[in-house]
Amino acid sequence: MFFYLQSSAALTETFPNQKTAIWVAKNFRFHTAEVAAELNIGYTTLGNPKGEVIVILHGTTGTGLGMLNNAFGAELFGPGQPFDAEKYFIVLPDSIGTGKSSKPSDGLRTKFPKYNYDDMVSAQFRLLTEGLNIKHVRMVLGNSMGGMQTWLWGIQYPGFSDILVPMAAMPSEMSGRNWMMRRLIIDSIRNDPEWMNGNYTQQPRSLQFASVFYAIGTNGGHQGLQLMAPTREKADALLNQRLSATFIGDANDTLYQWDASRDYNPLNHLEKIKATLLAINSADDERNPPELNVMGKALARIPNARLLLIPASDQTSGHGTTGQAKWWKNEVGTLIQTAPRLK
Repeated sequence: MFFYLQSSAALTETFPNQKTAIWVAKNFRFHTAEVAAELNIGYTTLGNPKGEVIVILHGTTGTGLGMLNNAFGAELFGPGQPFDAEKYFIVLPDSIGTGKSSKPSDGLRTKFPKYNYDDMVSAQFRLLTEGLNIKHVRMVLGNSMGGMQTWLWGIQYPGFSDILVPMAAMPSEMSGRNWMMRRLIIDSIRNDPEWMNGNYTQQPRSLQFASVFYAIGTNGGHQGLQLMAPTREKADALLNQRLSATFIGDANDTLYQWDASRDYNPLNHLEKIKATLLAINSADDERNPPELNVMGKALARIPNARLLLIPASDQTSGHGTTGQAKWWKNEVGTLIQTAPRLK
C-alpha cells in the first residue's frame, strides 16, 4: 500500500523522478516481540527505476529527504556525479521514529514500542523487498546512525548489497563519551518536570538545551569550532544563536531516537559480511575517535574492507565531516564502478 505525500511536481525539483511516499508494513514485529498491525515507513526515491539501486541511510533525528541537502545530495546525484540519478535508482528511507515513519508523537507517546537499530534495519529491508520489490542493491551507504545501520545491514542481510559504506560509525557497542553524552540527552528530558512522563502539553525546555549541548560536545571538530568561535565573545554569540534558534522536534521522539542505540553492537558478527566495505571516518570525529583503534581491529576480520580516514583541518567539522560528500565522493564514485557484484 502506498500513500504519495508529494509528487516531484510539487517539490522544488532538484533530481529526476523525485517522490516522497509512505509504505505500510503489516504486522511488523519489533525485537521486543511487540507487533504493530500497521507500521508506516516513509521514504524518498529518485532517479532511474531501472538502474542499480543505492540505499542512503540518514543520521539520528534526520530524514531521508534531508539527505538531499546541498552538502550531500547536490554533490552526488546530479548529471555526471558519482550517484547520477539518470543512471541509478536511489532510495532514502526514514528510519522508525523519524520523518514520515511511525513514531511516538503520532499518538502513542511512551507506549510506542522501544525500538532499536535492529528494528530500523528490519523495517528498511521490508520496505525494499516488499514495498519496492527490490531483490538486490548495488550499495548501502549510511552516515552516523545510518552508518551504524549499514554495519547491521552487512550482518543481517549478507549478500543483499554488493557494497557497504558505513560513515562516521564504528562497529562496536555504545561506550565512552558517545554513550555517556547520549545518556545525558535522555536523562535531561526524563528528569525535566515539564516532560510529565511523556504526557506534556508543550515541549519541555530541556529538549532544545540538551540537543544543543550534545551537538556542541560531539560535533564540529576542534579546529572547525575554533575557527568559528576564536574568542569568548564569538563563542557566546554562536551558542546564543543555537539556543535561541527555532527548534523543531518532539521530546518523546528525540528521547526514543537516541535511546535506540542502547544495544547496538555488531562487533561479534563481522565475519558474516560478504560485501566490499569502505568505512569512512574523519580524524577529528568526537564520537568515534580513531585513536581507540576499534576500526583497525574490526576491518582486519572482514575480507575486502578498508578505511578512508579524512584528515582533520579547520575546514572539517568533526563528526559532521562525512555529511559533506566533497571529502569522499571521488573515492566512493570509483568504488561503485569497480567493486565486484555478488549477484
